[in-house]
Amino acid sequence: MAKLWNLATDPDLAPNRDIAMPGETIPAMFWNAVAQRGDTTWLRQKHLGIWRSASWQQTGVAVGEIAAGLMSLGFAKGECASILANTVVEWVWTDLAVLSAAGVANGIYPTDASSQVQYLCEDSRTTVLFVEDDEQLDKALEVRDQLPLLRKIVVFDMEGLSNLQDPGIISLDGLRALGREYLAKQADAIKQRVAEVQPQDLAILVYTSGTTGKPKGAMHSHEGLVFTVRGYNTLVSQTAADERMCFLPLCHIAERVGGEYHALYTGAKLNFVENPETIPENVREIAPTVFTAVPRVWEKFYSGVMISLKEAGSVQQAAYAWGIGVGTTIADKVLADQPVSGWLKLKFQIAQWLVLNNVRKLIGIHRARFLVTGAAPISPDLVRWYLALGVPMLEVWGMTETCGASTGVPLTKMKPGSIGPAAEFNEVRLDPETNEILVRGKNVFMGYLNLPDKTAETITPDGWLHTGDVGVVDNDGYFKITDRMKDIIITAGGKNVTPSELENDLKFSPFITDAVVIGDKRPYLTVIIMIDQENVEKFAQDRDVPFSNYTSLTRAAEVQELIQLVIDRVNKKFARVEQIKKFFLLETQLTAEDEELTPTMKLKRKLVEKKYEPQISAMYK
Repeated sequence: MAKLWNLATDPDLAPNRDIAMPGETIPAMFWNAVAQRGDTTWLRQKHLGIWRSASWQQTGVAVGEIAAGLMSLGFAKGECASILANTVVEWVWTDLAVLSAAGVANGIYPTDASSQVQYLCEDSRTTVLFVEDDEQLDKALEVRDQLPLLRKIVVFDMEGLSNLQDPGIISLDGLRALGREYLAKQADAIKQRVAEVQPQDLAILVYTSGTTGKPKGAMHSHEGLVFTVRGYNTLVSQTAADERMCFLPLCHIAERVGGEYHALYTGAKLNFVENPETIPENVREIAPTVFTAVPRVWEKFYSGVMISLKEAGSVQQAAYAWGIGVGTTIADKVLADQPVSGWLKLKFQIAQWLVLNNVRKLIGIHRARFLVTGAAPISPDLVRWYLALGVPMLEVWGMTETCGASTGVPLTKMKPGSIGPAAEFNEVRLDPETNEILVRGKNVFMGYLNLPDKTAETITPDGWLHTGDVGVVDNDGYFKITDRMKDIIITAGGKNVTPSELENDLKFSPFITDAVVIGDKRPYLTVIIMIDQENVEKFAQDRDVPFSNYTSLTRAAEVQELIQLVIDRVNKKFARVEQIKKFFLLETQLTAEDEELTPTMKLKRKLVEKKYEPQISAMYK
């Protein structure tokens, strides 16, 4: 773990511009890595309570057999294969196999309904669909008749399907067996197909989450992907000595490029969690040295610590208060670029020994060199809290269309609440008229599949991408997102309000999962809130508040008062016209299967406003 007062000079955190692994396409890079890294472990996954490891060589065997199996089925260069599965090792095998067969790889969220699977397969012209298990297979079979281009469905896990007899379905093991037969006759088939792949070829499709309509397929070339993963090491270097945790959806740009491809490039180990419910347990086992997550995960960890603290004894609570106080003093000095005295360093070492090391171990970040947060805004107070624990948290910003991160906060000068300056591998500027953030570089996508008009609206003739995010930039070149262009609220009194600032402060509470501020063309601001079920249930149980289900929990007077206290605290930070006057708690526990949430668990603002119009109107009566 880095010393906070040495972040700017720590060689382990210095950007690296050397090429870690040669290769101008993803498959070329992968097969070079297999040749160079051989028996070194790359992938680890826990199965039935046991961690199982796969070396680069073993991964190469699996990828080669799957790629050859695809070729034996007539899979041609440029054809698309889609993957409908959770974040598992087989996802990575399949992705790299499709690319090694000179195909286009597309990911589908495992929470998507069958109608969405049908749309995404049709739009991408998918010819082979990989599914994880019987649950995902059912979705595929429900819409198979509507997909005339779909030739084969490949199933990773055949549990419960042993008696299935369907010529259009094959197990992954069966496909690998076909691949072995194919390679026995054509030993150089993979090498020849990889050589056909050109840097400018389309490599992957990443569909947007569809918050403003049907998902759009963002096209990324091999050149763009390779350029981006090389660029990531110029933000903060990752090496083969690092361990990562792979748990975000691999069909999302963050885990696909920042996790899988960046680990492929640098040699860092990828550790797969068992399932989304075991993340807290698995992160403590893995103890990643580099940890990238979305704000909701960091908020959840913080909530867990706060809840545990309330259950602790008075001595432990006092020790934490003193220790985090020392850490906060150090963090403030680091952020202000002020020297840290020897006495303060000694106090911090005592604080670490006394309490802070245990807090980090409770979360699972005790080995982390740094943390990375992105994909959504995060509260600056949360960034400061992790820094006070002794682990720097770097905020990055980007989007599907920029192949992930385009800006990043450097360790040499951290500014919580900022997304940092432009990464050195691309240009970032503000539109002089609208203050919209614009991006240009090789990392910018090729365009939207089958949507030339939408592509032309998004990318200017001279290559600038319209991101839809509004921002400001300071004298140091640090950008700050103020809001989405479509989300800025103008009240009936003409006041411009940035809802994301209020929403981020609300989500800092351990009792609030998400919030949507309302108020456009209305006399005052209100908010729709999704509570954190686990923490609010515990709050209610500790106070003997009766409730029978989630709905009754949200309606309990004590819970309503609890949320009002959170809103009152947040309101104190804002001018009177920017304060929230009323709120409504969503009375249904939402999951990624619900239409109100994106697959990345963010509330869809427009849909929420439309669906809950009666409740919103009631707050203005």
